[in-house]
Amino acid sequence: MFNSPITEIFLLVLEMNFSEDTYRFMYAALQEAERALVENEVPVGAVVVSDNKIIGRGYNQIEKLNDATAHAEMIAITAAENNIGNWRLEDCSIYVTLEPCVMCAGAMLASRINELYFAAFDPKFGACGSIYNLADDGKTNHKIKVYSGIYTEESQRLLSQFFSSVRNSSIKGNA
Repeated sequence: MFNSPITEIFLLVLEMNFSEDTYRFMYAALQEAERALVENEVPVGAVVVSDNKIIGRGYNQIEKLNDATAHAEMIAITAAENNIGNWRLEDCSIYVTLEPCVMCAGAMLASRINELYFAAFDPKFGACGSIYNLADDGKTNHKIKVYSGIYTEESQRLLSQFFSSVRNSSIKGNA
């Protein structure tokens, strides 16, 4: 195949399933996940967006805060609510590097988040398609539109890097 900058741009556009803004916001969530990785936390990051602006950011801080509820989504949602002075995030979207768990999906439903974009599925704890699908359960008074597959490989790479490091340090500690 003929390789030129124009061909590469064309192929890139063909691969894009989402808007440029969607990639930009998921990239911001990945940056939050990198902050978690630097702090030896499971590298998950989240941003809440309203009117094309980030109004809340968060990354996992469970170990740092000694708080099982300090997930990236919970921190980003709280930041967004504080930012706008309202717990209702009806016209907001959240971008997360890993499929939300039951607690985080519940917080999104309670805060009336409109859309969820996530990078990687979580087959062990995922509550928006993997194990459960709380976002579209039908038993709640709110549904969340869910989109996945944005920067999946990048998110999985961060998670693999973290868990590989944890395994290596536990092996060294047991030697």
